[in-house]
Amino acid sequence: MFETLINKLKNDTYITLETTPGHSATFTPTIDKIAALGLNEMVDGFSTTDNPLAKLKFNALFGAKLLQERFHKPVIATMSMRDRNKIALQSDLLGANEFDIRTILALTGDPATISDQPNAKGVFEADSSLLLDIIAAFNSGMDYAAKPFAEAPKHIYPFAVVNSYAKNPKTLQKKIQKKIKHGAVGIITQPVYDVENAKQLLELKEEANEACCSENKSAELILGVFPITKLRTAQFLASHVPGINVPPCWIDKLRKANLQGVDEEYKVGFELSKKLFEELKELHPKIHLMTANQFNIAKDILV
Repeated sequence: MFETLINKLKNDTYITLETTPGHSATFTPTIDKIAALGLNEMVDGFSTTDNPLAKLKFNALFGAKLLQERFHKPVIATMSMRDRNKIALQSDLLGANEFDIRTILALTGDPATISDQPNAKGVFEADSSLLLDIIAAFNSGMDYAAKPFAEAPKHIYPFAVVNSYAKNPKTLQKKIQKKIKHGAVGIITQPVYDVENAKQLLELKEEANEACCSENKSAELILGVFPITKLRTAQFLASHVPGINVPPCWIDKLRKANLQGVDEEYKVGFELSKKLFEELKELHPKIHLMTANQFNIAKDILV
């Protein structure tokens, strides 16, 4: 199933749906919601987040295992550099490998200072490139210290992330290029809210791939889509989340709709998001849909 996902990423249409395990000892209710809506039939795979915003959640690797067992579709499990040193990263990868969790999204992670756990400290032994390098070593049959395994792990497919916007586009190209050099096969962008922005990202990806061709390495870009149905969400993303550009026209339309009531605000936001999704799908049908577990919105976007 992993080979099928990677083939779709490289040669066909591709869509994955993000899931966020909750602050709970069970993840099954989230999976049940996905099943009830039939979302598993609408996507090629899923992802699980790893304690986003440094807040305690159900483990991403175990969540991935439960999703894969239920739907028989690959799950990209996120692993953050914030919470593990290189020994823990390798140990988790080995354990996950036997349970066939083999698509891994390497993240540096949000700072521990924003956690809701008092005095939590981040590990941050390195950035996400270290995890990509560890995966490359595993795929060569050895650990990060170059010690061969008694039994080599099954092949792992590494993914990475990149911002969707920067004042200096060359900054983004360098970041994409770095992820490719360290072995990422798919690079997921932060949410995109403008088709021209998406076109620029695709050009930067092509330039980055060309720069890495001498190493026989390349990656496919996956456009992140996060529907906005509230004015306050648009304002928060625009003002407080680096690497995302929400067009002023979106905020203006949502502001006018907000004055007419909650229903109108939702309607306008959804229509903007749905139109964007369709345009991005036509431009580059490789999409990662993020809805913060609002799966009804995900279904309405996908149908």
